[in-house]
Amino acid sequence: MNKNLSIKPDINDQRLMKKVNGKDHLGNAFSQNVVMERPLTIYLNKQEVVTSMTVGDHPEWMAVGFLVNQGMLSKNDKITSIDLDWEAEVIVVRTEKETNYEEKMQKKIRTSGCAVGTMFSDVIDLFESVKLNNNSKFHTSWLTSLLKEINTQPSLYLEAGAIHSCVLCKDNKPLIYIEDVGRHNALDKIAGWLWFNKIATEDLLLYTTGRLTSEMVIKTVQMHIPILISRSGFTAAGVDLARKANLTLIGRAKGKRFIALSGLERIIYD
Repeated sequence: MNKNLSIKPDINDQRLMKKVNGKDHLGNAFSQNVVMERPLTIYLNKQEVVTSMTVGDHPEWMAVGFLVNQGMLSKNDKITSIDLDWEAEVIVVRTEKETNYEEKMQKKIRTSGCAVGTMFSDVIDLFESVKLNNNSKFHTSWLTSLLKEINTQPSLYLEAGAIHSCVLCKDNKPLIYIEDVGRHNALDKIAGWLWFNKIATEDLLLYTTGRLTSEMVIKTVQMHIPILISRSGFTAAGVDLARKANLTLIGRAKGKRFIALSGLERIIYD
């Protein structure tokens, strides 16, 4: 277990999993942990923005991170309150200044993400303005120890499966391990944590269990993280956008093996 993780999955939180009885392939009684998923509608002040299916932990980070990644909140905005009501399945983020994104809301795009992924078409304008740190490096010798730390961390995935994780790392050390039924939700939670803690990201890397899609690339770039790694594969749109932003994109990462399709100059083969 990584004792250096400041944020990690809480496998003892009874709200996140429940036990369901069934039978196995031999017809024997079997008890299985399954993850919860529940709808949560995000409001920015008086405006409904999106409804996502989420496992339910760290809802404040997810809501703020989603709004940051959609360009609706900036690092300079002041949040006056966050009101969460699980009975009404609503979270309201209130800001000091008035906001009105009615026109923006007409440009929703349903993404390939599980658990209802959504983004807005003008986000690409923010994406194109980001300049990633070209001096950041990824040593191939880090990969084995990094993946071992991640894969042996007690998690909802090991307990129940059917969930994605995103892990923020410094070199070969995981810092924050977040899970959700949607990989985009897990990434938004990290974005929210970063917003609250004002952490510099120019020398960090991100690991995800999910596919390297356009949405994951866009959100990673907007978080100013220069390296994105996944155990899964790529989509063509994800690769194209990563190359446009010069994001180091590494997929199929298992053991010592990986495939890199973008930002190759950051990789040190040692």
